[in-house]
Amino acid sequence: MKKITIITTFAALLITGSCKKDSEFLNVPPKQIVTADVAFSDPNLVLSILGDLYNRVVDFSGLDNGWASFADFSESFPSENGSSYFVQRTGWGYGEWGTWDYTYVRDLNLFIDRATAATKLTADQKNQFIAEGRFLRAQYYFELVKRMGGVPLITKPLDYDFSGNVVPLQVARAKESEVYDFIISEAEAIKGLLPAKVEEKSRATPGAILAMEARAALYAASIAKYGATTPQVSLPGGEVGIPASMATGYYTKALAAAKAIISGSAGNYSLYKQLPDLSDNFANIFLDKTSTESIWVEDFKANGGKTHGFTTNDQPYSISDEGLDAGRLDPSLNLVEAYEKLDNTYAPIATKDGSGNPIYYDNQLDAFAGRDARLAGTVLLPNGLFKGKRTDVWAGYQLADGSILTSGDAVQLKPLPGTTTPVQVVGKDGPVNGLEFRTQTGFYVRKYLDPTIGSGRRGRGSDVNFIRYRYAEVLLNGAEAAAELGDYTTASTYINQVRARAGLNTPLVLTAANYFDRIVHERRVELAFEGHTLFDMKRWRLATVVWDGNQMTVTDLVTNIGQAAKRNTQPFGLWPYKYYNPGNANNGKWLFKEVKPSSVTGANRFQLGNYYSQIGDNVLSANPKIVKQPNQ
Repeated sequence: MKKITIITTFAALLITGSCKKDSEFLNVPPKQIVTADVAFSDPNLVLSILGDLYNRVVDFSGLDNGWASFADFSESFPSENGSSYFVQRTGWGYGEWGTWDYTYVRDLNLFIDRATAATKLTADQKNQFIAEGRFLRAQYYFELVKRMGGVPLITKPLDYDFSGNVVPLQVARAKESEVYDFIISEAEAIKGLLPAKVEEKSRATPGAILAMEARAALYAASIAKYGATTPQVSLPGGEVGIPASMATGYYTKALAAAKAIISGSAGNYSLYKQLPDLSDNFANIFLDKTSTESIWVEDFKANGGKTHGFTTNDQPYSISDEGLDAGRLDPSLNLVEAYEKLDNTYAPIATKDGSGNPIYYDNQLDAFAGRDARLAGTVLLPNGLFKGKRTDVWAGYQLADGSILTSGDAVQLKPLPGTTTPVQVVGKDGPVNGLEFRTQTGFYVRKYLDPTIGSGRRGRGSDVNFIRYRYAEVLLNGAEAAAELGDYTTASTYINQVRARAGLNTPLVLTAANYFDRIVHERRVELAFEGHTLFDMKRWRLATVVWDGNQMTVTDLVTNIGQAAKRNTQPFGLWPYKYYNPGNANNGKWLFKEVKPSSVTGANRFQLGNYYSQIGDNVLSANPKIVKQPNQ
């Protein structure tokens, strides 16, 4: 796999020359600028330009833009005091999640035009570069359309003639469906121009192109079908909204693209199955750079100029490499309880028996036994193992009279009742209400955490990849498209492959009655913290349902698990306590309590105007042909 790390700009590769007086400098033509004609005669220089374009790919979530992109939507809690607004606000602004980078579009168009016009590249080199440029352009238009709806569809560089007339540069928004059609047609046009190299992860391949096509077609189909439930989220010109009559065609294209990958025609991608422990195996998907499950990634290289701080920010506090700030991203109990039992049923983590009495566990991990292996592969559970050490997560001692003995930090010792020697009365990793960098939910994230020694140091960082497309998602995309087309047999086959890898060996039988809830659930647990949650909820038009602005109770939390429309407005935690009652059979055992962290005062409210991000006033004023978004 090649690593592309570029510091040059598109226009020229400039090397500083010798010093001159100002007057001399202004009169001497530059001698060390590589012009476009020269650059596009040398494949190495073209690759440098292309590398810059790859480095500008836009992701919603990622590892190099920190941890905060994952700390929303009640799937987690942000254990950093400066980020408490995530759980204190009551909604999102209309401008959230938007993008409108037509400078990037122009640079991509210029690259494609100049690669096409190049005369000193071989045919294979030209095909490679042109296909990659078109892939990156289609990928960015996908980012645009899923955030903004229909946007100006510009495929050639627009040049200003300095006449004062800017009307030719003012392009109206295309229909939302037209942008999706462009992405799909580009994928179909270029998928045969590149060699099928499963080992290539950071550049475009037929697998990456088809994965993009499958996802984009699925999004378009969902908007066409489920947009009928929100008819007010549309514009009369089609810039927002897709006719329901187009859904079947898009689902058909999504399934065809997924099948092309599944059949092996784009290379032999497969589910990762390398480690005997299924939870460790799932976690390792995101650590193994040679995995045949990864299709397209953002690559990082330690000591090679590109690392990220995800592990530094999110490793358990007591196991951190520097013993400093850590633990910012705490998965919520809402997410943890979504991981079903191995008999395909849903149930909350058991905290009380039928009589309302606490359930006592010998080991904290026993409370999570018998569940989907992806849970412990995604989340570091209490007493979970990282870098050969166990997390120290407990909220204090529960005494025989029901009172709690705890403190504000593990270093603040107190004596137990009937004793005089001060001892630790709360976990080194929390939870303590409001104590940042310790878990506030009882959980730490495990997905993406790098166990390499030194990966949690700020000076070094981690080089774990961010996977943009992977084979398991392709299977789920295919399953969803097949189910929506009424082919429940194919849908069941695909979804059960993903589930079996997680230890769920009793096959699901998808039907017209259950497929939607099951598809929504499966994507949630398989793809957690991979940047899908927001856009899945938007395309299914569930965002206004699950984030309805209402506060949640524990009853809300523990009921209706597995239902697509379940409310999810506030993140909860599950706090472990040691039971202290000398002489009692349960002395020294563990009990758990559902807790809403004290700083969770807001409740997520998604408005109709949030389905499409706001177009900036600067864009609207510069181009009167651009129509505003609905409901804003």
